[in-house]
Amino acid sequence: MITKMKKLTFLVYYKEYEEFLSQIRELGVVHIVERQCGEMDDTLQNFMQKRTLYKNTLASMYNLAEKTVDANVHAGVSADEVVSTYEGLQNKIQDLNQRVPQLDKEIAQMEVWGDFDWKVVSSLKDQGWDIQFFMCSEKDFDEEWIEQYNAIKVQERGGHLYFVTVNHGPVDLEMEPIRLPSQSLSELNAAKESLLQELAQANAELKNFCKTHYHTLEEGQLQLQGEIDLWKVKLNSQRMAEGTVVLLEGWIPVDNEEEVKKFLDASGVYYEIRNANKEDNAPIKLKNNVFTRMYEVLTKMYGMPDYAEFDPTPILAPFFSLFFAFCMGDAGYGLVLIALGFVLKKKMSKSLSGMMNLVITLGVFTTVIGAVLGTFFGVSLFDLDLPDSLKQFMIVGKIGETTYDKQMLLALIIGVVHICIAMTVKAVCSTVRYGFKESLSAWGWLLLVVGFVLTGGLSFFEVISENVSTWAFIIIGSISAIGIYLLNNIHRNVFVNIGAGVWDTYNMATGLMGDVLSYIRLYALGLAGGMLGGVFNQLAFMVNDAAGPALGWLFCGLILVFGHVLNIAMSCLSAFVHPLRLTFVEYFKNSGYDGKGEAYRPFTTIKKQID
Repeated sequence: MITKMKKLTFLVYYKEYEEFLSQIRELGVVHIVERQCGEMDDTLQNFMQKRTLYKNTLASMYNLAEKTVDANVHAGVSADEVVSTYEGLQNKIQDLNQRVPQLDKEIAQMEVWGDFDWKVVSSLKDQGWDIQFFMCSEKDFDEEWIEQYNAIKVQERGGHLYFVTVNHGPVDLEMEPIRLPSQSLSELNAAKESLLQELAQANAELKNFCKTHYHTLEEGQLQLQGEIDLWKVKLNSQRMAEGTVVLLEGWIPVDNEEEVKKFLDASGVYYEIRNANKEDNAPIKLKNNVFTRMYEVLTKMYGMPDYAEFDPTPILAPFFSLFFAFCMGDAGYGLVLIALGFVLKKKMSKSLSGMMNLVITLGVFTTVIGAVLGTFFGVSLFDLDLPDSLKQFMIVGKIGETTYDKQMLLALIIGVVHICIAMTVKAVCSTVRYGFKESLSAWGWLLLVVGFVLTGGLSFFEVISENVSTWAFIIIGSISAIGIYLLNNIHRNVFVNIGAGVWDTYNMATGLMGDVLSYIRLYALGLAGGMLGGVFNQLAFMVNDAAGPALGWLFCGLILVFGHVLNIAMSCLSAFVHPLRLTFVEYFKNSGYDGKGEAYRPFTTIKKQID
């Protein structure tokens, strides 16, 4: 359900405004009304840019720390210092990485000449000998150079010949001498080894820094977010009476009204408080029981309801669980989800352990529905030697002498019920928001669809006679037609209403048929998962029979574990996505749900919780 809200209006003397904001922030229950419409001053823009920098740096630090960080926060180190040091370490590593290719190039250049001492070359030069290094293709080398210029062949590689000349002066061979590095090969290799050690040390230093200072920067980011929130509140304030008085508006839940009144009365600030109207764009705070609260995350994925709408979560919760269980369709897989949920709940962080309650709940639904559908780890329970008292609860096989599957019919029935509930919600919500006269079309369609479904069902099971059902169809259709074709908009001409009703009839007829058929996916996915599990079972025991008693059981176990783990993973994915689609498309469309509400975000002090 949606928590009722109260509208607050404050008038604060400008000299007391800063202190008042601090007190409101400590109170932590007031949702400030934003007036800016996207405008941003330089200070806020700088804050936002810094927040982006902190966010990106935190993501990089978390990965570099291999997702294992210390829980300590260094009080004497600011967030800017952490970012500056981090960037300095990154620049150092980048510089070192850039020097490695240059050293590799110089080493490759010196390898063809061997490891010689440049001091010897320098000593010969002091004695009047000029040593030059050349390279040419093998065919271009002139053997006369050996006698003429004291050419000495050093190495032949890749069709090229490397040689040196030793003379009392430079020689002219119509080719440029090679300029070699100033270090010998052994010195270059030693320099590279030292550089790699320095690089490894720098990477280790960066990793350790990220691990030890991650939460320090995270704390700084939270403090920065608090500054951003405070500055937004200041920008959303309106100065009046030549700037001497500041006007501020906000929302509070009715549960906090007495607490806020007590605080405001003690502060001496002038304020007004009133109930939120349907027309107000009041923020949304959901308040549900323990079971329904787990599914609020799905509602938030689509969008929060408007203040005048209904919270869809209480209806979403049981149907999503039913859809998920139907798509999984295996009691054994449900037990796996329950066990997995309990194990991960103990190992995961506090913020994520709550999601495991949802996993456990979905596992319970899957176990029950899987037993009803008669499947346990791909094995048909109905074919086992079980008591008839248990088999009578299983929905398996065909409908009588027909070729229609009972589970397919059940999926369609669930779809019809789901859509009828959606249409009921639409009619009721439309009446609450706009009044009964403005909602006659929605009530007409609801009466037509639900009335025809109930009448057809009672007639099919021979609860009512054919004559009674005929008259029921006529009466229901006639009454519904008044709302659909004549009174769908009481402010328009009747002929325009008739035309609009005809168009709505076409859309409703084609849309409802497609919506109902969409629920066959529940049956199809459950059937596919069960069949795939059965295939893995058959394959495993075929291998067991072929490989003998020793290796047979080993390979059989591996195939069973791998096959069912793979099947569970794929089934979980489809069992989450497709029920979500049935909710977001079929249900929300037929219930008229917009999901454009604003979430309740109180202006409060942000506190970091280290898991």
